[in-house]
Order: sequence, then C-alpha cells, then structure tokens
Amino acid sequence: MISKFFIERPVLANVIAILMIVIGAVALYGLPVAQYPNVVPPTVQVTTRYPGASARTLMDTVALPIEQQVNGVENMIYMQSTSASDGTYTLTVTFNIGTDLDAAQVLVQNRVASALASLPQQVQAQGVTVQKRSTAVLLFVTLTSPDGRYDSLYLANYATINLKDELARLPGVGNVNVFGAGQYSMRIWLDPEKLKARDLNAQDVVQSLQQQSQEVAAGQVGMPPTPPGVDFQLTIQLQGRLEDVSQYQDVIVKTGDNGAITRLRDVGRVELGAQTYSQYFSLNGKQAAGIGVYQSPGANALQVEQAVKAKMESLARAFPQGLVYSVPFDTTVFVNTSIHEVYKTLIEAAVLVLIVILVFLQDWRAMLIPATTVPVTIVGAFALMWGLGFTVNFSTLFAIVLAIGIVVDDAIVVVEGAAHNIEKGMSGRDAAVRAMQELLGPIIGITLVLMAVFLPAAFLPGLTGRMYAQFALVIAATALLSAINAVTLKPTQSALWLRPAVAPERRNAFYRVFNAGYARFERGYAQLIHHMVTHAGAMTLVAFAIIGLAFWGLARVPTGFLPIEDQGYVLVAVQLPDGAALARTQATLDQVSTIARKDPSVAQVISIAGVSVLDNNATLANAGVAYVVLKDWSVRADLRTVFARLAPALDTVDARVAVLPPPPIQGVGNAGGFTLQVELRDGSTDFAKLQNVTNAIVANAQSQSALQRVSTSFRALAPQFRVDIDRVKAQTLHVPIDQVFSTLTTYLGSDYVSQFNKFGRVFQVYAQADSRFRLRPRDIENLSVRNQDGRTAT
Repeated sequence: MISKFFIERPVLANVIAILMIVIGAVALYGLPVAQYPNVVPPTVQVTTRYPGASARTLMDTVALPIEQQVNGVENMIYMQSTSASDGTYTLTVTFNIGTDLDAAQVLVQNRVASALASLPQQVQAQGVTVQKRSTAVLLFVTLTSPDGRYDSLYLANYATINLKDELARLPGVGNVNVFGAGQYSMRIWLDPEKLKARDLNAQDVVQSLQQQSQEVAAGQVGMPPTPPGVDFQLTIQLQGRLEDVSQYQDVIVKTGDNGAITRLRDVGRVELGAQTYSQYFSLNGKQAAGIGVYQSPGANALQVEQAVKAKMESLARAFPQGLVYSVPFDTTVFVNTSIHEVYKTLIEAAVLVLIVILVFLQDWRAMLIPATTVPVTIVGAFALMWGLGFTVNFSTLFAIVLAIGIVVDDAIVVVEGAAHNIEKGMSGRDAAVRAMQELLGPIIGITLVLMAVFLPAAFLPGLTGRMYAQFALVIAATALLSAINAVTLKPTQSALWLRPAVAPERRNAFYRVFNAGYARFERGYAQLIHHMVTHAGAMTLVAFAIIGLAFWGLARVPTGFLPIEDQGYVLVAVQLPDGAALARTQATLDQVSTIARKDPSVAQVISIAGVSVLDNNATLANAGVAYVVLKDWSVRADLRTVFARLAPALDTVDARVAVLPPPPIQGVGNAGGFTLQVELRDGSTDFAKLQNVTNAIVANAQSQSALQRVSTSFRALAPQFRVDIDRVKAQTLHVPIDQVFSTLTTYLGSDYVSQFNKFGRVFQVYAQADSRFRLRPRDIENLSVRNQDGRTAT
C-alpha cells in the first residue's frame, strides 16, 4: 500500500511536501498579476490618413478596398472601422481568444498589402500601418508645465521624441500612445489672395517645395572603376531635403523675366506646427500631454506599472526646467487593492477553518495535521497555475479561497480514522496504516468526484468559458494535490503526532460547554431526521416546493456578465450638437472638469476633446471624454453616491453628458453596460434609413425598466456643406476639373508635400490655406484656379 510506504519513510513524505511549497513559492513570485484572466480577444489595428477627405470619401476609397481584402482572415471574429471627418481611418480586426497575435498580424498585413494598389496616391504616400493593438490601458502619464512656459504642442512632441520609445521598450508594455497635440509637422500656410496677385496657384507652391526639398544620392568622386593614380574616394554631401523654417521660407516659387523672385514667405507663412489639430488633452482644466501605456497580453500588471514609474523617475532627471510629470490615472491601484483584499480573505478563511477544526477535534496535535495541509496544497497550487499559464487574478484566488475548505477534508478524514484506531489501543503507526487501508479508496473517489464536477467548466467555449476555466482548473488542481498529500504526508504525520485523546470529562471548560451544547443540537437534529423519515411523502412534496421556489427566484434574479465595481474612476462622455467645433468641445470639457473637481470625492480629471468614447474612440470634433479619477476608497463616498452627485451637477452643461462606469474588464468595451451594433445588410449607404431603425431601437429600449441611459451617438443628418461644380462651365473656361479638385484639396483639406528630418525623427510637410481664408463657406468662392491658357478664374 502506498500510504504504508510513506509511513515507513517519513523523511520522504516531508521532502515531497517541502518541494511542493518551494516550487509553489517560486512559481508565485513569477506569476503575472491581473484583475481577471486574459479573456480580452486579441486585436490587430490598421490605420492610415487621407488628408482632407470626408468620412464618406474615406469609406469609398480606403475602407472598402482594405476591408474587402481583410474580411475572412483566419480566426477573425469580426472587424469594425471608423472613417473620421479629419481623414483618419482605423480598422480593428478582432480574433478568437487564444489566437497567436503575431501570426494574426502577419495575416492582416498580407491582406492589406494586396489592397494597397487600390488606394489613392495620397494614402499610399502616407503609408498604411498594421500593428498589434492592446485595448486595455494600464495607466496615463501626463506632462504639464506649471508655469505655462510650454504649450501643448511642445509637451506632446517632447513625449513623442524623448519618452515614447523608452517606455515602449519596457517588458510587458504592449503599446504607447501620445494624446494631445499632433506630432510636429512643417505647416505651409498659404495666402490665396497673394498667390492670385502673383498669378500663382497652390499646386505651383507644392511642386516647388517637392522639387527643392528632396534627398539626393549624389554619389562619390573617385569611385571605382578609375584609372591608376586616383588616391582618394570622397562622398558628395549636399543640402537636399530642407529642415528649418527659414529654409522653407526661402523656397523660390516663381521667377520673373526681369529677375524678380517670389519666395514662399511672400505668399504665405511657415511654422513648425502640428500634423493634425483634431485633439486636445488637458489635466484639471490645464493643457497637457498624455502618454497612454497599454499592457501586453499575459504581462504582470503590477510589474509593468512599477517599471514605467521607475523609468519615468529616471527620465525626469533630464526634463527641462518647467516641465513635470505625474501619473493621475493608474488601473493597477484597483488591481493591487483588490488582490490585497483577496489575500486578506484567504488568510481569514484559513484561520477560520483551523479554529473550526480545533473546536471540533479538541486536540492541538490533531489540528496541526490538517493545518499543514493548507500551505502545502495552496502554495503548491501556484506551481500548477504557472504550468498551465494562469495568472494571479480574482478568478484563481477565489478558487483558492474556496479550496481551503475542500483540501482539509481529506486530512480530517485521515485524522479521524487514525484517532479512532488509537482509541482502540493501537499504536500510532498501526493506527495510521489501518486507517489508510480503509480510507484510500474513498479519498481517491472523493477526489475524482470533485474533479469531475469542476473540470467540465474548463471546456466551456468563448469568453465566459475562458473566464471560468481558470477557476475550475485551480480547484481541480488543489483537489488533486490534497489527495496526494492525504496519502503521503497525512498518514505519516498521524503516525508520528497523534496520541490517545483526553477523556471528555477532563477537557477544559470551553470544550465541556461546547460538547454539551453540541450534544443537545445533535439530539434535536436526530429527532428532526426521524420525524422527516416517518413522513417521507410530505417531505418529498416540501422538497419539490423548495426546488420550484428556487427556480422561480433564479428566473427573477438579474443576470449579467460581471458586476459593476468601484474601480476608482468614472467616465464622462460628452457630445455637443452636430457640427460643433473642436474649440467648443474643449470649452465644454473644461466646464465638466471644473464641476467634477468640486465634488469632495474627486481627485483629478483628465479630459480628451475630439474623441468619442461611445464610438470606439473614433475622432469626432464635437465629442470628448473625461476620466474622473476618484480619491482613495477610504476617504470618499462609494461609487453609487458619487454617481448620484455627479450626474445632476453635470446636467447644467450645455451638451449631452453621460456619466458611465468603467468596463468590468479593461479592454472588453469602453464603458460599463453593453453596446448594440445596427448594420445595413442590403449593401446600400442609406444612412437615413439606418438612423430611423436605430432611433426605433433606442426608443423601445428606453421603455424597458431594466435598462437606463440608453442612447446612440449615430447622426445621419450631421450638417455638411455641399459644393457643386459646374463642369460644363469649367470646360468652357478651359479649366481642368482636376485643377478645381487639387485647389480645394490643398486650400481646405491640406496637401501632403514631402518629409523633413528634425530631432532624429522624420516628420511630414503639409500645405494649406491660412485659417482666415477658410472660416466660412463663402470663402470657397474666393479661391481661384488657372485655366489652360494661363489665366486665373474663380
């Protein structure tokens, strides 16, 4: 018998138990820590820009060619894209849980490559980026200038140039995004009136810039083959691509017959500005730059957070005077606090189990045997978690808390069996051997039953199955370790430690009082069972009634994926009327920030204007989001109270404002609740029809008592300005239609010119009409084009 083998070799049994603890402790040190198991479906993101294009143009010329090729890529669940009015296109391809993200990225990259030839030249010049995308933001690092010496453009580009790459190289960091002003760009702001006065148009400027700012491969002097006697081989260096504002200002756009020269500064101005002006980032109502750090799948959230903060502390030593950083938003605070509370519950559960064992067994030697089962089995379970690729999270820790009450059962059975034999006068060794002869089969049977109960949950499909797989497998693993411990270490300890029990009448007063009370309870329970057995028919009816009542109650209990928890922050989604400018959105978010910071439970407010959190973080000028970071749980009200105060206070804001809880799992949705997508399946682009169907769904949902704050951000009738070109008249005036198109593109939409190098990076050059020439729709009538005869027409 295997137990007798270990009873005769107690050192081996103890070595096995010590190895379980050591290996489990080492595994615990290396296990990643997370809020929940990795149930977020992996995603690959495709992004590009078409400067000046409308959302409809993007959909027709960029989205459709790319998505026709990407659709159906292996292991894809679904894909969704946003075509924004600032020319930004984003496609997110979501894959099945467990898909190799590196392989998925390659597959998407190959599909996108086959679509490149169908994209507009301007898009091909910008490039199409395909990258793995983590949807779970870990923390925000913000850069601010307390004395106001640095503007948002400087702050955002300082983060891009000096911090982004440093943070992206840290282990466990998946993505690093800089929020706020766009990255540097050489902006050529043209004056259409001055161009017209000099008989120039926008394309003349663009062509001059492309001709006079380009890299040149000038070669070498003395490069082989050469005749004998050439002793030197020298590389030619020349100024090809321009770099500074002054160099671009000096670009010659026209020369006259009399030697007159028209330079770029004569028909416009040049500045080192931003590539895009579609987003504002602020901290507590003051301009700032934000660095969003995203965790890679399977990484230890706490270790990544510590590494990011340590790196920022190191990088901050090189900050210029007047520049400071902070970490106002950190999701690991909630994770750390929650994990700490679960560990606390784990210890409390272990102590309570040991107290119960001591009270009932009334022998400290007998209590030590199941007491040692807890560390051996529970710590050993961490080794199996490491081998299965699990993380330390709510699911696995809750399983371990539940397992504490399970793993001691086998040990208690062994102790009871051995103690019973010792009471018959047997020695400790013989008592343990006899007990295991009787109990080995039941222990194996109980273990197999427990594993059979929990193992099927590990094979549930989808996100829910992945969620509960770790819970089920950890309990099954602890049951297995408990069985191993029960047939190796527990019999050995029983043989060595147990002694004949003290007679009940000689035990202390507490035990005597407890035994007397328990004896009365036991007699009452026996009488109840006797009464139930004698009335079996009536008891069967009562049992069926209880079962029916249970099903009736279960059908009325609210269901959901995971409960909404107080994670230490709330989201405030803001949407202004259609057509509202970005400046109005920023002013509204400043108002939201001011109101929120008056609440005693609010610590800080991060706001991002130009992003719609209800539209998968798409770029939208009349939308924004505020992350309202709350104070520590110990010094503030609960989440329900904060909601009750914030929502009425924000009703005074002249916009549609929604206060939302964060998603239960970071990366699964942008906010708490659920999202319903309405699709047009007939292949049309009848947005009015889509709007009507969506409004009907929202109206029906609002009538449901179980739902609240049901809304849609879709607006099919957003105001736009339509320009109709008289093509007949254009041909009559000998004006090529492409001249009209290129003029509108350059003056109103911005035209990509070329690139330039600065600060060790490559930035882009854009030409566009100065702001005062494109403020109102009637300004379009003042734009001029040149016909084939060289004359100007408006």
